[in-house]
Amino acid sequence: MKKTIINIILIIIVLIIYLLQSNFFSWFTIADIMPNLFVILVLFIGLFSNRTMGTIYGLVIGLILDLVIGTKIGINSIGLGLIGFLAAVFDKNFSKDSRITIMVMAVVATAIFEILSYILNYIFISIQLEVINFVRILAIELIYNLILTIILYPLMQKFGYYMENEYKGNKILTRYF
Repeated sequence: MKKTIINIILIIIVLIIYLLQSNFFSWFTIADIMPNLFVILVLFIGLFSNRTMGTIYGLVIGLILDLVIGTKIGINSIGLGLIGFLAAVFDKNFSKDSRITIMVMAVVATAIFEILSYILNYIFISIQLEVINFVRILAIELIYNLILTIILYPLMQKFGYYMENEYKGNKILTRYF
């Protein structure tokens, strides 16, 4: 029952983030560049739940984004699915208690997503390579996502530990015995 409630809350969060992305942040851009809150959300889901859930949410959210705003189906889906998978790897190797570690994870996840999206767009849509423009966009988006991660982290951490307790449970003793 608790897992169902957690999934309903996550779906509501996805809808809120979509509304923020499409409406609110279109007014508050930096050099006409918006943050990508979906990368932060999928990273958060992968960190605090499990690898399967992070990957599935990444694939589904990416597919919905591809259907709504994408030019090719699968580009956002592949990128966000990879972020959900990598978040579980980050969870095994790094601490979620340190704000600096979470900030570094958000920057790395955003960079991986944007670089992968750019490469896939180059391959499938045949966009022109504009490396200087891409680096400028990437730098601004990294800073924007970093600032939003700093602001949203206390809320994410509170809900995340609740979600982690439900999905992973307290398995400290079972790891060693």
